[in-house]
Amino acid sequence: MEKIILASNSPRRKEILKKGKIDFTVVKSNYKEVSPEFYSEDSIKKNSLNKALDTAKQIDYAATVIGADTMVILKEGNSSVCLLKPGSKSQAFLMLKNLSGKTHKVVTSISLVKTPLADTPKTLTEIEETYVTFRALNDNEIEKYIEIFNPLDKAGSYGVQDFLTFNKEGHYTASDNFKNLMPGCESFISKICGDYYNVMGISLEKLQNMLERF
Repeated sequence: MEKIILASNSPRRKEILKKGKIDFTVVKSNYKEVSPEFYSEDSIKKNSLNKALDTAKQIDYAATVIGADTMVILKEGNSSVCLLKPGSKSQAFLMLKNLSGKTHKVVTSISLVKTPLADTPKTLTEIEETYVTFRALNDNEIEKYIEIFNPLDKAGSYGVQDFLTFNKEGHYTASDNFKNLMPGCESFISKICGDYYNVMGISLEKLQNMLERF
């Protein structure tokens, strides 16, 4: 069976592939992704494809390389603003404050690349969109969440797995970790429309479908 290579060292993406019983090896991409202020489908697709291509250059045997990029997008007026990874706790606070009581979109682009690379590489890139609604948050809740969960490595300043767990029956339940660490506090997320794993880092259903077709 052909090898599967994940061009990412993301613990979330590795966890998702393991849940899907996908046998894979990690070969980290050195591509520096573009972080635009405003969202465009073209920019996110380029990020995932270039990550996969960069890793593919490091491989001289037959394999399928998976590249992925996730963006958190909040509509502000006529603009679709990208909420990137925060540079500080104060930036994280402002992002979460801005998400409070609103619905935002999480988009993940997935790219597949065949190796060894040919002059015209075989590639496939598709996106998955999920809509996430936050309840109204107060400042103390936001500050406590940032202090405990330290979400500075996450786009949008939060991790869906911090609040909710996707169980075997296909339902979301409150995370035991969140209930234990923030007793008496409700999940920040009140509603998810779409794929839970897409918000976490990569849509497992989309990826499996792409791998079958590829």
